[in-house]
Order: sequence, then structure tokens, then C-alpha cells
Amino acid sequence: MIDTAAIEKHIRGIIEALGDDPNREGLVDTPKRVAAMYEEVFAGMNYTNHDIAEMFGKTFEEGFEETDDRKVVVMKDIDIFSYCEHHMALMYDMKATVAYVPHGRVIGLSKIARVCDMVSRRLQLQERIGRDIADIISEITGSPDVAVTIEGCHSCMTSRGIRKSSSKTYTVELRGRFREDALMQSYLK
Repeated sequence: MIDTAAIEKHIRGIIEALGDDPNREGLVDTPKRVAAMYEEVFAGMNYTNHDIAEMFGKTFEEGFEETDDRKVVVMKDIDIFSYCEHHMALMYDMKATVAYVPHGRVIGLSKIARVCDMVSRRLQLQERIGRDIADIISEITGSPDVAVTIEGCHSCMTSRGIRKSSSKTYTVELRGRFREDALMQSYLK
């Protein structure tokens, strides 16, 4: 679990290292506020991919045939944010697309968005977000045919370092028939 007391202590130390006074009025409660924020935005670090699959694993049979490959579920423009593990910098304006072929079962649409949200609440790379979402959706649905695309901005690129404010990063995780089938891939656009 996330140790908020340790976070408060270290944030206080960072304020001091920056040359400011952690006891001044505007900063007195900052360590506590930052610890609470970290507990929220990094909540996904408390769970493995399997834990997340169990949390949001409610599926429905709903008459889908085991071999019916004409059915594809695609959910686009799922808003997520995360923090890169290299700079702890915000990855923002992120949109995820998740697609899968039901293999006898479908997952509730809100659960797809919840999986994306929980996975993104970790220190990580954008590539890993897509891989972890695909792993979880595959575990929940039993489908080997899963695709996840993510488009996002990284503040480590836009607000520091190279400062390219309009740069975006695109990642694609293709599994099963999404790897080779152009028709399946067209659903992701």
C-alpha cells in the first residue's frame, strides 16, 4: 500500500531542498496534500493486472457464439492520464482505444474504461499501459484477439527538456487477429 506518511516526509524534504520554508503559510499543508494526491493518482500501483481483472471482470454471455468472428467490440476515446517513470512527469490528453473479439463473452463497457483508468494510475511507460490493458482485457474476456492504441502528450517532452509543445506519442498493442488482419485494424482508426 502507498505510505502517505513517508511521502509527506519526503515532500517536506524536497521543499527544503528547493530552498523554501515548509513551515510558511502557503506550504504548511503541501506535504499532506501531495501525499493525498499521490495516493489517488497512483492507486493502480496497489494492484497487479490479475487483481484488476478480478475487480472489473464481470462478463455476460448475451448469445455470442464462440466462433462468431464477425463481432468486434471497439471503445474509443477513453480519457486517461498517467505519470512517466523516468521523470514522474504527467502524461496527459491521453486517449485509449480498446478493441476485442468476444469469444463467447462480453465485458461491460464501463468496465473497459475502469480497466484503462486503473492501469494508468501507475508510474510507467505509455507502451506498458497498452500492454497491461491488453493483458487484462484478454484475461477477462478469454479473447486472444485484443488491440489497444493510445495517443498522448508527455510533459517531459512538452514543458521541459526539448519543449516540443505539440508533440504526441502513439502506441499500438496488437494481439491475435489484430496483428495481421487489415479489416480488424481498420476498426482502430
